[in-house]
Amino acid sequence: MEEERMMKIGVSEKFNLERAVCNHGFFMMPPNKWIPSQKCLLRPLSSNLTLSITQPPTKHYILITILSPSPLSPHQKHSIRCQVARMLRISTLDDMMVHEFHQIHPFAKKIGFARIFCSPTLFEDIVKSILLCCCRWGRSLKMAEALCNLECKLYGKKNNKKRGRNDEYCLGNFPSPKEIVACLNAKTLNNYCNLGFRASPILELSRNIENGDLNLDDFETSRIPTAPTYDLATSHHKLLWNRLLGIKGFGAFTVANVMMCIGFYQYIPIDTETIQHLEQVHGKTLLGRTKREREVESESIISQIYDKYAPFQCLAYWMERVEYYEKNLGRLSDLPHSRYCNVTSTNFHLQTCGKEE
Repeated sequence: MEEERMMKIGVSEKFNLERAVCNHGFFMMPPNKWIPSQKCLLRPLSSNLTLSITQPPTKHYILITILSPSPLSPHQKHSIRCQVARMLRISTLDDMMVHEFHQIHPFAKKIGFARIFCSPTLFEDIVKSILLCCCRWGRSLKMAEALCNLECKLYGKKNNKKRGRNDEYCLGNFPSPKEIVACLNAKTLNNYCNLGFRASPILELSRNIENGDLNLDDFETSRIPTAPTYDLATSHHKLLWNRLLGIKGFGAFTVANVMMCIGFYQYIPIDTETIQHLEQVHGKTLLGRTKREREVESESIISQIYDKYAPFQCLAYWMERVEYYEKNLGRLSDLPHSRYCNVTSTNFHLQTCGKEE
């Protein structure tokens, strides 16, 4: 029998859960599920542990409700707190980031934009960043869902529905490196999840983590917590960029996304969506004929537009992206899940891509 347990995490006075979650495509990707009517984030952290995260009105804390069939150890409780804090960017260092970003970007302060939603683990962020490469947004969503059902496909397990108010939610958790390695080869992983060329780098990443050749904690702890300013806390960003770029299968787009998820905001991921943003929002028509020519041209334009916000260039860029999406689609936090596939500059026709939630 499952029992509900509750935990609290204190937040700053101006922290807003809705803003902290609904600001980046990762919140739309399974196994995350935002419930608009309840302003609640729901997701599993393991096969037998599911969280719902809410913020009571006027309270300076978030409330974590935990569904688990067995008592939680102090270590498990600590782990849950750390993972939720990572997802919502809750830390002294992140509070410093918010304060300094708002100082140089008054409009961001006015609308309460600063924290970029992430995953409970850096591994999940990296894999999802790879899923964004060279495909439409709708396919990225489907690949993430397929990965969340990987455990079921590997071991024949059924996703048990949780009793209570969130009865409709039964998706599996995002796989661990160990579960991905269990696929044995990229062909098998691709057969299960239809990842295309992404299967190979994801599998190799998982193997390197499992055999100890790659320790993601080295990247996760790379910000300097004792630095007096956020600029100094992330001043070694070029070194981190080169280390990540040295990982097989990691291109500039993936690395920029990963650095954003770690808390380094100096780099803006450049893809077709970025180029369209420069054209649609800033009126910058790119003249390059090839994809690479347009990327090089966009790097120069990006520097002209966003370097004044250093070291928070990516935050300023994402704030504009969210503003543009919401101008065309309405508040992201109010969208039904069936319209998540429309959150792309190439498609604002508001067609549905599945059953209404």
